[in-house]
Amino acid sequence: MSILANLDGPADLRGLDEPQLARLAAEIRQTIIDTVAETGGHLGSSLGVVELTLALHRLLESPRDRIVWDTGHQAYPHKLLTGRLDRFHTLRQLDGVGGFPRRSESAHDVFDGGHAGTGLSIAEGLAAARDIRHGLQRIAVVVGDAALMSGLSLEALNDIGQRRTQLLIVLNDNEMSISPTVGAFSHYLSQIKLSSAWRQSKSVYDSLVERLPVIGPTALELSRRLRRSVVNFAQPGQLFEDLGITYIGVVPGHDLHALLETFEAALRLPGPVLVHVRTQKGRGFRPAETDQIGFHGAALPPMMLEPAADGHHRGATGSPGTSTQPGVSAASARNGKVQPAMDDPVSGRPSMPTESMADDAAPASTPSPEAKKHPNYTAVFVSELTELAERDRRIVGITAGMPTGTGLSKFQARFPDRFYDVGIAEQHAMTMATGLALGGMRPVVALYSTFLQRAFDQLVHDVCQNDVPVLIGVDRAGLVGEDGTSHQGMFTLPVQRQLPHLVVASPKDEQELRSLLHTALAQDHPFALHYPRDAGFGLPPADPEVLPVGRGEVLREGSDLLFVGFGPIVARVLEAADALEAEGWSVGVINARFAKPLDRQLILDQARGRRLLVTFEESVVTGGFGTGVLEAVEDARLTDPAFRDLTVRIIGIPGDRFVDHGSVSDLRRVLRLDASGLADQVRETLEALRGTPGRAEETATA
Repeated sequence: MSILANLDGPADLRGLDEPQLARLAAEIRQTIIDTVAETGGHLGSSLGVVELTLALHRLLESPRDRIVWDTGHQAYPHKLLTGRLDRFHTLRQLDGVGGFPRRSESAHDVFDGGHAGTGLSIAEGLAAARDIRHGLQRIAVVVGDAALMSGLSLEALNDIGQRRTQLLIVLNDNEMSISPTVGAFSHYLSQIKLSSAWRQSKSVYDSLVERLPVIGPTALELSRRLRRSVVNFAQPGQLFEDLGITYIGVVPGHDLHALLETFEAALRLPGPVLVHVRTQKGRGFRPAETDQIGFHGAALPPMMLEPAADGHHRGATGSPGTSTQPGVSAASARNGKVQPAMDDPVSGRPSMPTESMADDAAPASTPSPEAKKHPNYTAVFVSELTELAERDRRIVGITAGMPTGTGLSKFQARFPDRFYDVGIAEQHAMTMATGLALGGMRPVVALYSTFLQRAFDQLVHDVCQNDVPVLIGVDRAGLVGEDGTSHQGMFTLPVQRQLPHLVVASPKDEQELRSLLHTALAQDHPFALHYPRDAGFGLPPADPEVLPVGRGEVLREGSDLLFVGFGPIVARVLEAADALEAEGWSVGVINARFAKPLDRQLILDQARGRRLLVTFEESVVTGGFGTGVLEAVEDARLTDPAFRDLTVRIIGIPGDRFVDHGSVSDLRRVLRLDASGLADQVRETLEALRGTPGRAEETATA
């Protein structure tokens, strides 16, 4: 009788003894080898984690407990244990079982993965959500030795160690040989550290030594140094210990008894625990054992299956072939000045380092005395967010070393247990937010537009691919000013327009910002809310409302020209419309609100019969908001003659150069994005078209 075929789910593993689990491991390997020989796939990594997977699923109660597979190409045994045996022959085929974890396939798949280095951030987000909700779920993450070296993983390890997040990290060491030391002394020290007696005695000893008169603190420090030196000598995990993560290892990864015993004890320890497991890539299939690079990727050398008496499927291959990319991520380097950590004045705890930012200390331009009195968009955003968080405990705030600049320091003061400053680690901020959203939270990530550029892959791969409700507060959208070329928030909008599931919005004023914030938190998809560093218009407070996603509004009717603006530039668009109406033009104005999804029908209805449609945005014009409007008009031209004489002019920041430093008001004047510059650009377009006021209305009447 096949054990694998008779499993209803991973809970059945708890009814099997160790010899039965060993038989099951052999069946899983055979199934993977037979299937991948037909379909292709990531063979070596999956064969190496069979025992590891069995141990985790026997001890944890998935899907209540969460098992995160970093990268995910090693999750074939996990798929077989969670109800996909009958369809496993469709692996990586059209409409078949995916080669990576997919939430659409199973409740046991925590997130849709595929890129290396994401697992630790996802796991920390899940654990943070659990802690906020006072849940009891146990969180485990399996990360490979290569993925552990990615910049995102290192960002996450630093944050996990500092926060002492309760989770189990399984380091699957199968290729890079991070730590070749596997000896009796190392094993003995691991057993001591896993014991509760050691943990308790160490704490009591430290407390007693510290209370010694005069010499206590010095003696305690010397004692801790001695312990560290012993650990460093006997074990390879001092890096993790220094980060605040308990290191256990090295554990033989194909000894099921050792894995069960170690994981069970590790799950009882407080704080983050890393268990270093040594596995063999391609275990059980000799060609994959000897050619670990060739059998890593989805495009494998030819496989001929020849089972051997000793249980190893020796196989035979054709030419070794060229290796596919093994997916080893290089650690990212960071430049920039980091301020030393200081005690936070609100919580009294050490705060994360923050990046030195000149634009936090000075306004972008010299405002009028009246404008100084008006709160800026950042202040309005955080004030409304804090009020909403009073009523909704799912709302959490995240930033990357910029709590003051993004205004979230005020959120932190009110909700210290729901605020995360991860330091200068935008990638980790986005992926951790994905984990929080998967755990039922409503994370709000506030980042400057220019720094959001660092986290593009995480926005694509983690937030949007998993289609989770992460709200991204895109602060400093548009022109920023004196910090110059590196800080202008001009590139984010075109990047975001291309991403599935992501809603992209920007308000015309500070009161609409409040409504869009309510809108973002009331829906279940990723949402990017762009707002500038400008002061608001001083509008009287209005009750915010949840707006229909993808719906714009007509601010002014007109028969000659149609202006469509996105964001606070709309106020200048209205001024430009006033100037042109004084010259006899009838100008309609639309506040788009949403760049994605675009209110195509509203724009087309208003553009019908017009000679000129002009779009306005404070963003690079290449691929931005105006391009989306142009695409809609071009589609309409194919079937509707009413649009064939319509000219579309896109006005924004030119896409052929960077914008240098200067006050925002000066830059808008130079780029002709102030009200008079907008009007002049429209006049030039009308002159080129030889347009005269009233012509569109006369044409429509005729």
